[in-house]
Amino acid sequence: MNTIPDLRGTLTQSRPLADLTWLRVGGPADWLYQPADPDDLALFLRELDPAVPVFPMGVGSNLIVRDGGIRGVVIRLGRGFNSIECDGDRVIAGAAALDAHVARRAADAGLDLTFLRTIPGSIGGAVRMNAGCYGTYVADRLVEVQAITRDGRAVTLPAAELQLGYRSSTLPPGWVLTRAVFRADAGDPQALAARMEEQLARRDATQPTRDRSAGSTFRNPAGFSSTGREDDSHELKAWKLIEEAGLRGHRLGGAQMSEKHPNFLINTGSATAADLESLGELVRARVRETSGLDLLWEVVRIGDPLPDP
Repeated sequence: MNTIPDLRGTLTQSRPLADLTWLRVGGPADWLYQPADPDDLALFLRELDPAVPVFPMGVGSNLIVRDGGIRGVVIRLGRGFNSIECDGDRVIAGAAALDAHVARRAADAGLDLTFLRTIPGSIGGAVRMNAGCYGTYVADRLVEVQAITRDGRAVTLPAAELQLGYRSSTLPPGWVLTRAVFRADAGDPQALAARMEEQLARRDATQPTRDRSAGSTFRNPAGFSSTGREDDSHELKAWKLIEEAGLRGHRLGGAQMSEKHPNFLINTGSATAADLESLGELVRARVRETSGLDLLWEVVRIGDPLPDP
């Protein structure tokens, strides 16, 4: 692995991942590669044994890494991938750029990507999961993406080829997004800034933003996220089904379903990945019993559990 010549990034063996995730749990990756730029990433993937699995990782905001860690290589993008440019009605953002930073930079330029302001994480994850809130999704604004394929080719894909759906896309496993281009409506910078402040206040009033969580744990069976409007229906929302199953605030080990918002799984301080995933599966089973509906994970779970002692 470490014999690939001319690499300019940082390759680390047996790298613990807990400190790279918002939930602060998980074992090590066999290897962690932090590429210098897209060309460096392409070289690395081109020279990497095709049999070695690759997992692209953003800032770990929507992720449970299991306690046994990840076999293969985790790719984590950094400074060479976080540029943000505004050009006419387009915003071009590196995959490592934080969603909130993109929203603010666009607003300063009089471009409306305010829906990104309260979405945790980076642009790569937002595209892969077709993130959205307040009735707007990445799919509504995305023009095209650039990516490096698993075999090290640089490609540009129009948004339509990703087949973006509710919290889903068809980007192949092992492909690493490097950049996204959005088209945004024009708006007054001060009005856009005020709207984002209002969104933040609403989020902080309803979500456990001061706790260790990974955002919404389960997808809404309704097939869409909250619109934030007064007429928003709460039928078939994950939080309501969890509430009706009597699991608001429920604990298992160091894991808890938030008292403030029952669709947020939080680490109270001592949780393992096994605690978090087990509580999530308990919630799924109880909701299935009480409603007949099957909650699907929105949080990505990856890696191996610890072997039984």
